[in-house]
Amino acid sequence: MYKCTTNSNIALHRPQSPSSRVDEELIQKSLRAINSTTDPLEKLRLLCLSRGASGIIGLGRIFRRMDDDGSKQLNKEEFLNGIKETGLDLPKEDADELFEKFDVDKSGSISLDEFLRQIRPPMSESRRAIVEQAFKKLDKTGDGEISIEDVRGVYSAASNPRYMSGEESADVILKRFLANFETEGTVDGKITLEEFMNYYSGISVSIDNDCYFDLMMRQAYKL
Repeated sequence: MYKCTTNSNIALHRPQSPSSRVDEELIQKSLRAINSTTDPLEKLRLLCLSRGASGIIGLGRIFRRMDDDGSKQLNKEEFLNGIKETGLDLPKEDADELFEKFDVDKSGSISLDEFLRQIRPPMSESRRAIVEQAFKKLDKTGDGEISIEDVRGVYSAASNPRYMSGEESADVILKRFLANFETEGTVDGKITLEEFMNYYSGISVSIDNDCYFDLMMRQAYKL
């Protein structure tokens, strides 16, 4: 079994927030790469990531909201409207090509789950495993969602400067922690494994070293 080692000067993080250095690096890296790709799937992925680690979460939530009948299938109109609603600047011809690529049986609809799995940046098995481990630790009730009740006692607000100064209550700080994994306009205070994985797949893009990613997660969640 290999052992990860790191320089003591490396800064360790709590779960990354949209204002973090890692998120900013992700945004800049994605913006630079957009113009050099011709693949519609990669272009859509980069457009999402150019909004930060929560960009893909936002796309997934919009598409799921459009799945009115709960079939987990999207027809072409729903798909194109979803792309449009995100405000992502994906040309219609690219969106058309993307839909056709996923409509393998030419039924006129695509699998929502499969599409979201494909749009998520790939992560190694070791990274996926540590993210799942962190999620399970936070999901105290085991119901597949992380709520404010779950994170109490796991993510402590006691050392937060705003809590110590009396500016914010523990609940406000915990809600802000949960909001890291959500997007503006879609905050419901509940995080699914898919959203948690989507968030960290975005963070993962900007971290080349597996050992550092592993260490970051272990330090953040006391694994």
